[in-house]
Amino acid sequence: MQHRVSKPSIIINDVILICIMAVLAGCGLIYEYLLSHYAGRVLGSMESAIYSIIGIMIVSMGCGSFFARRFVRCFTVFAWLEVSVALLGATTILIISALIGYSHLLPQVVADHYNIPVNLTFSEGATSVLVKASMLLPYLFGFFLGFLLGMEIPLMARIREHYYGQSIQHNTGTIYGADYIGAGVGAALWVLLMLKLEINQAAALTASLNAVVGLVFIFRFREFIEGMKKLIIAHMFLALMVVLVYAYGGQWQARMENMLYLDEVVYQQHTEHQNLVFTRHSVTAFQPDIVDFYINGNLQFSSMDEHIYHEMLVHPALMASARTNNVLVIGGGDGLALREILKWQPEKVILVDLDKQLLNLFRQPELKMSDSLAKRIRQITQSSLSHDNVTLIAEDAFLYINQLLRQGQRFDAIVVDLPDPSHPDLNKLYSVIFYSKLKTLLAGDGVLVVQSNSPYHAKSVFISIGKTIKASGFSGVEQYQQNVPTFGQWGWTIATPLAISPRQKIVQSEHQLPKVSWVTPSLINSAFEFPVNFYRHYDKIEVNRMNSLNLYNYHQQAWSNQGGYSLQLGNE
Repeated sequence: MQHRVSKPSIIINDVILICIMAVLAGCGLIYEYLLSHYAGRVLGSMESAIYSIIGIMIVSMGCGSFFARRFVRCFTVFAWLEVSVALLGATTILIISALIGYSHLLPQVVADHYNIPVNLTFSEGATSVLVKASMLLPYLFGFFLGFLLGMEIPLMARIREHYYGQSIQHNTGTIYGADYIGAGVGAALWVLLMLKLEINQAAALTASLNAVVGLVFIFRFREFIEGMKKLIIAHMFLALMVVLVYAYGGQWQARMENMLYLDEVVYQQHTEHQNLVFTRHSVTAFQPDIVDFYINGNLQFSSMDEHIYHEMLVHPALMASARTNNVLVIGGGDGLALREILKWQPEKVILVDLDKQLLNLFRQPELKMSDSLAKRIRQITQSSLSHDNVTLIAEDAFLYINQLLRQGQRFDAIVVDLPDPSHPDLNKLYSVIFYSKLKTLLAGDGVLVVQSNSPYHAKSVFISIGKTIKASGFSGVEQYQQNVPTFGQWGWTIATPLAISPRQKIVQSEHQLPKVSWVTPSLINSAFEFPVNFYRHYDKIEVNRMNSLNLYNYHQQAWSNQGGYSLQLGNE
């Protein structure tokens, strides 16, 4: 027997190896979360991207485990492996951002270089293929990173056996125990710390931890490692990259992602929940700049025509409501629906939005934005979020309404201005149980209105929302539409607890419309008209319940097929 396990030096070294394995497991899990979180923002389907990335990385880890058997010098290979993992973990998101950005920009670059029209550089099909291929990069890099991570456990097992000079009993169990515990700590760090950081800073910090344990390994076991000088140089290069990514990664990524937008990006911020981007386009010296606002790459509003959307969302509901003193807003953290509600001079408005950073950004834009952009945002919102009668709640609306119910709150009108149900987490906010709770919060003669996607491009989504609201207990449920140029034909659902037609309540309303720029009573009344046979497939469309994901599936189907046309229930 070459070594005795009881020797203090051997025990200390073994403890170091086990701790190294635990730290690397935590780093590996954070790399998985970072990449899947970023992929969800880029690809627009958070849940699908997360599951796909993690699944691909698990499979590739298995491939890496098999591949690790090919190496003989396990100490040297493990040392180089950790440098590679840390370097790839720190830079992957920047590399993907650059490649995606340049794939979108390539046709324009070629056109500028050869001085030819951009539409002659690539066919529409070739450009589409190039863009779609770039969107697969998160999965490709996930495979590479998972492959390297999968090599760690087999190599560590061989390192321990090599160091002891014999096959160690319970070797695999000890390593996997350290791996599981380390992964658990990594998950806790992700939730408590990494989610609050800019994504490149989180990657850099994780890579630095990866690099530190790699250095501990090569210095502690240098007698078994070849090429120490090259490894030291590699770690110096890694340290430089980590510092640069931490300090400038966010700026670099923002510039790369700016290539994806048609107009100049004037502000970008990663919040704990989403990526916020503002672009600006100058029209003439006599007109204010057009500001567009994106969340995770999806347009939320354009200052050119957002008034159409928000006036159509708010004013029909408040005209139909018996009173307008007490209003609840779900979503609408940009304050634009609130701006229209305040024209009715309510006594109290409660606005509930999940993203506190988004609320703060629109409430006090001057703290984050340039003076000119902040001034333009205040012009658009009319400082609605700072109004004395408004209470802002940064909570999950699905949970917060339970608190409102316990308090016995009642509202004259409820305005639901949520993002489209493009994510399973949003599905619950379009469910029967959610709407039934809103019905309990609503006064008997009050009105609920819900933004309901496009009746033209996503007819199944639009109709399902209406059916779901009706299934939740609302008796008077109707839908209406209007064209919003930047979105196309858009729709809303309006409902009353009693079996009274909201449209009829609007016609008979004694309320006077406040000063608006678009809607009129006649325009609102005509918005309830739909083409013949529009509801032809009404009975085939499912109600959306808490765990059914019907609406989410309808949304994915509608917006992924033929640029938004549903194959089954489209414009038939």
